[in-house]
Amino acid sequence: MNFFVISDIHGSSEALEKALEIYSKGSYRKLIICGDILYHGARNPLPQGYNPQKVIEILNGISNQIVAVRGNCESEVDSMVLNFPLKADYSYILTSNYDIFITHGHIYSPENYPKLNNGSIFLSGHTHIPVGEKNDEIHFLNPGSISLPKGGFSQSYGILTRDSWEVYDLNTEKSIFKYIL
Repeated sequence: MNFFVISDIHGSSEALEKALEIYSKGSYRKLIICGDILYHGARNPLPQGYNPQKVIEILNGISNQIVAVRGNCESEVDSMVLNFPLKADYSYILTSNYDIFITHGHIYSPENYPKLNNGSIFLSGHTHIPVGEKNDEIHFLNPGSISLPKGGFSQSYGILTRDSWEVYDLNTEKSIFKYIL
């Protein structure tokens, strides 16, 4: 069970291409995208390499590998141009070890968890800050943002395995931190 996790692309084809180059070197069950794919959002600056049309082209080329959820910057038209489901506020992946609840983080959050079994994984983006911690018997994981990091962090992505969650710097591919599940 290896998942490659990104969030908050915000239309940056440059950041997406870097992430997918790394993704292509590994063996992953799915590419999980925790929302905010095309639009940079009214509160964010334009990210470097802003090119939503190219992001559409790239992601549609690998649509069968993607599990994605709607972010707060997604619009109705985004779901019309992307060839994978994007209207849901959450998704589940059930594994032999964990129930993984995937969301963006603007509706469900650590302050507003849905009903989850103890030991479940709550995977979200939205804050642009990477996290790996346990809250109320739930593993809270966030890969940060590949395009617009916040909180002094670098652009980042996460890898979820059977035993751990590790967040990496997008540009150096060095580990930022590792959290043991």
